[in-house]
Amino acid sequence: MDAEALKDLQAPIKARYRDNPDAGLIVLKAQGRLDDASIACKVETGRAMAVAGLHPATGGSGAELCSGDMLLEALVACAGVTMKAVATALEFRLADAKVSAEGDLDFRGTLGVDRQAPVGFKAIRLNFELDTDEPQERVDTLLKLTERYCVVFQTLNSQPELSVSVKA
Repeated sequence: MDAEALKDLQAPIKARYRDNPDAGLIVLKAQGRLDDASIACKVETGRAMAVAGLHPATGGSGAELCSGDMLLEALVACAGVTMKAVATALEFRLADAKVSAEGDLDFRGTLGVDRQAPVGFKAIRLNFELDTDEPQERVDTLLKLTERYCVVFQTLNSQPELSVSVKA
């Protein structure tokens, strides 16, 4: 897809959101079911069933997906798609690009070994490797816009309002 095709694709969507701001508010959903036989949760992805379980650092076998890995994978996926869309819109010459994320997690927190240890990632690093002959100024613009429009990055960065409920 080139910049013109992307613009043509998104123009009516953008116009609808400008004319009717409420149309841009969409509730995304995810759901899963606890596994009967093991410490795992089966998550419906829309394409397949993903089975998440304990990370080996907390006693898991490593056979199931780790939700921490899944969070980083969601960040990589979103940042990669966002970068590709921004690069397309900017007509940015990109021969190849790799996206990676890594996060520091202290499992003492999630296992309750040390109450001072955080539960969750202490730090997350999102990295890009670009094969391009574009000038640094355009690389900087690509990165700035990718960061600005990446939903997962901005969600992690802005600490959204969270709530939890239960029906028993």
